[in-house]
Amino acid sequence: MAQEHYFSAQPAGDFTPRTLQVQLDGQPVDVVTAGGVFSPSTIDTGTQVLLGSVPAPAPGGDLLDLGCGWGPIALTLALKSPRARVWAVDVNERARELTRMNAERLGLGNVMVAAPEEVPGEIRFTTIWSNPPIRIGKGELHGLLDAWLPRLDDGSDAWLVVARNLGSDSLQRWMENQYAGELQVTRAATNKGYRVLRVRNRSGLTGPIRVQRG
Repeated sequence: MAQEHYFSAQPAGDFTPRTLQVQLDGQPVDVVTAGGVFSPSTIDTGTQVLLGSVPAPAPGGDLLDLGCGWGPIALTLALKSPRARVWAVDVNERARELTRMNAERLGLGNVMVAAPEEVPGEIRFTTIWSNPPIRIGKGELHGLLDAWLPRLDDGSDAWLVVARNLGSDSLQRWMENQYAGELQVTRAATNKGYRVLRVRNRSGLTGPIRVQRG
């Protein structure tokens, strides 16, 4: 049950939103969170490391927060890039509802909250920021990344934060092998036991979404 939010489209337990004050894009804001989603009582350390390590996102285009939870990454992207369209994607419907509520509270009309299958397949992303659900297991995680990373636009970057003790280095090696010649993978930062991995599209993939290779 501790990791239910990683797997469940409909988490168990009552949906009881509560208010939380956090810092997003350098300003204090009030958001709502609830049980049944990732890190409901704070912005978790990995996400803080990611937000403190990445460069400013593209000012326009389609930006993606993969595994949005209650929305700290997507909301930050939307605050920083008000002319962009920010896709907040999660399998957890409670997480999506909280992100939707938080975007409305903050007046962010550029946040598009969606289940994975609701994002149009032709969209390519000028930025992906993600604290990916590492605990879903290696096979599921690889499949998740293999579905979304090739949707980076030409010359665009994905930024992933992964705990060192949860396999960040092995994940980096897997991506280097999986996307050799297509996506360039480097370690951009290390802080508080987390790695921030940068994945750059250097080949301009424009074909259909690829599926996980064996």
